[in-house]
Amino acid sequence: MRVDKWKLIGVTVSALVTTGCELAGVWVFGRITDDVLTTGILAALIPLALFWLGAAILGGAAQFVGSWLSASAAEGFVARLRDHVFGHVVRLSPGTIDRMEHGDLIARLTDDVEEVEEIVGSGPVRAVSSVLGVVSFGVAALILRWELALLTFAAAPVLWFAARRFSRRIGAVADDERRTNGAVTAVVEESVSAVALVQAYNREDLVTGRVASAGGRWARIRIAQARLSGAYGPLVSVVETLCVLAIVGVGAWEIGAGRLTLGGLLTFAGLISYLYPPVQSLGHLALSLASARAAGERVTELLDTAPEVTDGARRLGAVRGDLELCSVGYRYPGATRDALRGLSLHVPAGRTVAVVGPSGAGKSTLTKLLLRYADPASGRLLLDGVDLRDLSLDALRDNVTLLPQETTILHGTVRENIAFGRPGVTDAEIVAAAVAADADAFVRRLPDGYDTVLGDRGRFLSGGQRQRVAIARALVRDAPVLVLDEPTTGLDAAAVRRLLGPLRRLMAGRTTVLITHDLRLAAEADRVVTLGGDLGKGSRPLVTESA
Repeated sequence: MRVDKWKLIGVTVSALVTTGCELAGVWVFGRITDDVLTTGILAALIPLALFWLGAAILGGAAQFVGSWLSASAAEGFVARLRDHVFGHVVRLSPGTIDRMEHGDLIARLTDDVEEVEEIVGSGPVRAVSSVLGVVSFGVAALILRWELALLTFAAAPVLWFAARRFSRRIGAVADDERRTNGAVTAVVEESVSAVALVQAYNREDLVTGRVASAGGRWARIRIAQARLSGAYGPLVSVVETLCVLAIVGVGAWEIGAGRLTLGGLLTFAGLISYLYPPVQSLGHLALSLASARAAGERVTELLDTAPEVTDGARRLGAVRGDLELCSVGYRYPGATRDALRGLSLHVPAGRTVAVVGPSGAGKSTLTKLLLRYADPASGRLLLDGVDLRDLSLDALRDNVTLLPQETTILHGTVRENIAFGRPGVTDAEIVAAAVAADADAFVRRLPDGYDTVLGDRGRFLSGGQRQRVAIARALVRDAPVLVLDEPTTGLDAAAVRRLLGPLRRLMAGRTTVLITHDLRLAAEADRVVTLGGDLGKGSRPLVTESA
C-alpha cells in the first residue's frame, strides 16, 4: 500500500477540509437562527448565506477528491495484491496446486483479496476520517457547552462495548463464511468442468443437490452475519436517541433559565448530528475488519504455501542436452511407497530414449523431475553435468520443452496458442512451426485462419488437431531437450500415423525422453528403457534396455 501513500495523504487532507466546512456550516446555521430568524433582520442573511454556500461547495469538492483518491488507492491495491498472490500461485509446483480445491483457490484470488483491502486501504482511511470527525465535532461541542458535551459523551462507552462484543461474534461467523464461500465455488467449478460426465451418467440431480447443499450452508451463515450486523444498528440508534432526548431536555431548561439561546441549542444539536455518524462508522468499521481478517488469513495461508523446489542460481551457456539420472528416487507427499527408487539412466545429447513400462512404474514421475516440478528424494539429475537443483528454474525450463500427456489449448487464437511457446516469436516462425507440425493446412481452413479463436481447451478442434497445435508450440521453443509424455494418448490409429511425421521433425536433433505405451512411437527411439519392479516390497526398479 506504500505505493499509494500520497493518495492516502490526499484523502486525509480532503477529510480535514470536509470536516472544517461542515463545522463552518453548523456555526453559520446557529448565527442565522440568532441573528436573522430571531431578530427578523433579513439583511444579515446575505453574507451568512454566501459563506454557507461557499463552505458547502468547498466541502463537496474536497469530498469528491477524497472519494476519488480513496477508490483509486483501494482498487490499485486490490490489483497489486491479486497479481502478487497469483504470481506466487503460478510458481507453486503443479502437484501442490492439484492438491488444492480449484474453486476455493479461485475464491481466495478474487473475493478474499478484495476483502483484504478493507484492512489496509478503505478501513484505515475510514478510521482516520471518522476519528477526525469525532475529535473536531467533539472539541467544538465542548467549547460551545461542555456540560451538554459530557452528557453526549456518556454514550461512547456503551457504543464501544457493543462494537467490541459484536465484532468478536461476527469475526467467528466470518471465518465460517469465507470457508463456505470457497466450498461453494469449488463445488460449482468441479460440476461445470465435469458436465459431460454428469449428463452421460444422468447425475444432474446429484450435482445440483451438492451445489444446493453447499449453497444452503453458505446462506445460513450469511443470514447469521446479517442478524448480528442488523442487531448492532438498532442498538446504536436507541442509544443515540436517548442522548438526543437528554440534550433537548437539558437544553430547553437552559434556554428557560436564560443561559442558552435557541441558536446555541440548534448549533449544539447540529454538532451532535455530525458527531454520531463517525462514531457509528467506527463501530461498523470494527465489524467490517472482523470479517476482513478472516479473508486475510486465507490469503496469508496461500502465500505461506512454499514451493516444493527452491530456485537455483546457476545459468548455462550453450546447452548440448546431455541428460543423466544417478540413482534417482522419489516418493509423493503422503504416499506409503516410492514412485521411483535407484533409477540410473544416461541420455546422450541429441539421442532419443523411449521410456516404457506398466502404469505406476514411475514414467510420469520422471517428467516432473526433469522439469523440476519436484526434486528427487535421493540421487541426482544432471544436465550437461550440472545438477538441476543448482540451475535457476528459468535457465532449466528455457532449455527443456514439455509436451504433456493432456494437451492444453488456451482460450485464444491459433496464433496466440503457438506463440505461447516463446516470447517474441514472429509470424513467419509461427507459420513455419505449423507447417512442420502438419497443422498449417487445417488452420487455414478455419473461419479466420490463424486468427480463429479456439474455444475453452480447444473444444473446436479434434484430438489430433489439438496435438499438432501443441507440437507447433513446442517447435517454436527450439529447446535442446524435449520431454514427450504419452503424446498419442486418446488418438485413433489414423491420427497417430499422421502425428508420426510432426513428432519426428520435433525430435530431430534434440535430446528426447519419450514416455509412451505406443510401440509405434517407441520404435522411433534410439534406445528403449523399460521400467518395472515392485517398489512396495523394497526392491529396486527393473530397468531393461534395448536398441
